[in-house]
Amino acid sequence: MAEQVTRMRFHIEARRVDTHHSEAACKSARLVLDTDLNGNPEAFNPAELLLTALSACMIKGIERVAPILKFDLRGVRVIMDGVRQDVPPKMESIRYEIIVDTDESDRRLALLHENVKKYGTVFNTVAPGTDISGGIRRL
Repeated sequence: MAEQVTRMRFHIEARRVDTHHSEAACKSARLVLDTDLNGNPEAFNPAELLLTALSACMIKGIERVAPILKFDLRGVRVIMDGVRQDVPPKMESIRYEIIVDTDESDRRLALLHENVKKYGTVFNTVAPGTDISGGIRRL
């Protein structure tokens, strides 16, 4: 008998509002997008959205594995910086720092970090084409 593979499916809709911004919708959430050629300081531009997605992937991965590892934490913060190259346009490199408010050991922090990198959907999508590096530390 063939093994059945479950696939998660995702759906968003984005629309142009005017020359200054667009809007994305998913489930009951809305997000303002910077699609202004001159920039819009009140919205995320596409590169910032990519970094945001990667950060959310890391935090969600921590939320997923913390109970499995019985990892005690009080909070998580991710700081991320990206460098864009012009020709061809792409995110050349991404540097991150994961800061965990925990009393867990350095070995357990390293284990948490390995799980974030190994099982992150967005991380594993972006990593093959981008120089991604970073670390994890205690608050």
